[in-house]
Amino acid sequence: MVCLVSRSGRHMQRYDNLGRRQVVGCIPYRFKCNSDGTITNDLEVLVISSQKCQKLMFPKGGWELDESREEAALRESLEEAGVLGNVECELGKWDFISKSQGTFYEGYMFPLLVKEELDFWPEQHLRQRIWMDVKEARDVCQHWWMKEALDILVERLTSMQQQQQKEEEEEEEISICDLI
Repeated sequence: MVCLVSRSGRHMQRYDNLGRRQVVGCIPYRFKCNSDGTITNDLEVLVISSQKCQKLMFPKGGWELDESREEAALRESLEEAGVLGNVECELGKWDFISKSQGTFYEGYMFPLLVKEELDFWPEQHLRQRIWMDVKEARDVCQHWWMKEALDILVERLTSMQQQQQKEEEEEEEISICDLI
């Protein structure tokens, strides 16, 4: 069962020792499927619109006192984008200033391998969600620090794919040598 109400208010909000609000975000991602159902290496990421305007970004919000960063990342992805999945290893931490309010923030980003896309979610009437390729997402994302996190995710996934391919090639070589 999924809660269909977003958390609100700042009474549970975390701040660092310099008074910066701490926020946590996620880059929801998946690999495209072919028409026959096989998974490709083509990466797609999910962006959402801002509540106040149609600017696009990744889900993010306040890290609260009663949750870990990973729990906050998963909650924000559920509330804002209506997706569930596996929160993976942190992509990094960024310090930034809100352009609209001039407020200092400390932001953490995580990848989220999407396992389920919900039909109903807390902010579905406030936001749009759009799957797109990495280049397109990088072009439309409004926050420099989220773009950096996306670059780190792409580099990480590319490195993992190359390592997996290398291991598969080595296994093939061993199999061929066994036949000789």
